[in-house]
Amino acid sequence: MIKIYKTDPKGTINEIKNVERNCWVNITDPNEMEIKKLSTMIGIEETELKGLLDEEERARTEIEDNYGLIVLDVPAYEKHNNSMMSITIPIIILRANDYIFTMCSRKTDIFNDFIKGNVKNFYTEKKSRFTIQIMLKIASRYIKDLKTINEEVNKSENSLKRSTNNNDLLKLMQLQKSLVYFSTSLRSNAIVLERIQKNKLIPLYDEDEDVLEDVIIENKQAIEMASIYGSILSSTINVFGTIISNNLNKIMKFLAGFTIVISIPTIVASFMGMNVPLGIFEHNKMSFLIIFLIALVLTLIAAFILRKKNML
Repeated sequence: MIKIYKTDPKGTINEIKNVERNCWVNITDPNEMEIKKLSTMIGIEETELKGLLDEEERARTEIEDNYGLIVLDVPAYEKHNNSMMSITIPIIILRANDYIFTMCSRKTDIFNDFIKGNVKNFYTEKKSRFTIQIMLKIASRYIKDLKTINEEVNKSENSLKRSTNNNDLLKLMQLQKSLVYFSTSLRSNAIVLERIQKNKLIPLYDEDEDVLEDVIIENKQAIEMASIYGSILSSTINVFGTIISNNLNKIMKFLAGFTIVISIPTIVASFMGMNVPLGIFEHNKMSFLIIFLIALVLTLIAAFILRKKNML
């Protein structure tokens, strides 16, 4: 899908039908015809464009005679074991022929605020500023998703305290996997941002440099958060793996003690029910009550002893 936008002098964004100078072309999961059209517009081979849309594409920068390319990783979601798992996918920011192109293999909400006109000082003709604003949105999105992951960890901790179910532990491991994706992608993005800042890969005004500095700081904060949450989550998984095992051991110990207790009346009844002379119990009218009381006393004694040993 290809959509074209352009801001007016007042900063109001409008969707237009045809490509114009200083417009923004947003591409999401393009088909073969759209890729062919983009190849003509940008001046890049179709095979190269398809390669850029590969979800394994690494974060990088590339400057050629007819275009400038920046690839950054952005958070996304993927269905895994009937639940949504956070992953990262590449977003391509490409400047060519007085246009700015953004491409992604999946639909992402990174550009929603731009399309809705909720970003201050956003003009499609200010390509450098727009590029840095996209980077800032990506860094902010990482921080937002990392906080969400931390909230999910806290919720899982509460349920794991009494849990014997591996599904709770598997959910934590899934969150840990998401943090690994985030941490790796954030470090790759950091390299790209530092390269842009040091090598002046895009033209920057003083205000743009300040915004780029904010992006770098925000990205570093996200890296620190991912590292801290990852360490906490690793410790949590180890601790709660032990807790789940202990909870299961407690249940098994209780069941073993309970089995011993309820087996005593059965043993007494088995002995008394054997087809042999029982002496004083044989013709006594109170024999059933006496046998019942003997079984009850032995059961209570066994229950008391097992209770003292924390088996009940």
